[in-house]
Amino acid sequence: MAMKIRLARGGSKKRPFYRIVATDSRMPRDGRFIEKLGTYNPLLPKDSEQRVQMDIDAVKAWLDKGAQPTDRVARMLEAAGVLEKKERSNPKKAVPGKKAQDRAEEKAAKAAAAAEAAAAPAEEEAAAEE
Repeated sequence: MAMKIRLARGGSKKRPFYRIVATDSRMPRDGRFIEKLGTYNPLLPKDSEQRVQMDIDAVKAWLDKGAQPTDRVARMLEAAGVLEKKERSNPKKAVPGKKAQDRAEEKAAKAAAAAEAAAAPAEEEAAAEE
């Protein structure tokens, strides 16, 4: 049985509230779980102590049993000092999207055309003076 430590959504529409639960990976997101390990309220400020509350001892026990945390829960555990910080790499994050690249190319072409147009009259004037 593959165990996961993940978030189960609660709360009403546009007012999310999550339980941190230990569950079988085959169960639905908001379905049956084995144990509630804590809560996460994303509506609270990031510096609030009430935003993420976990039973650290229970989480460590589940990790020792082989439960795998999801990425979001792993980040919370790293912040709490339970897991070591994992190196993440997303090299495409800083690359602009296709439309932004197209706009940048158009802007560069217009700037080059304007510079060329500005340089052409200066050359004509220099030739006329000679």
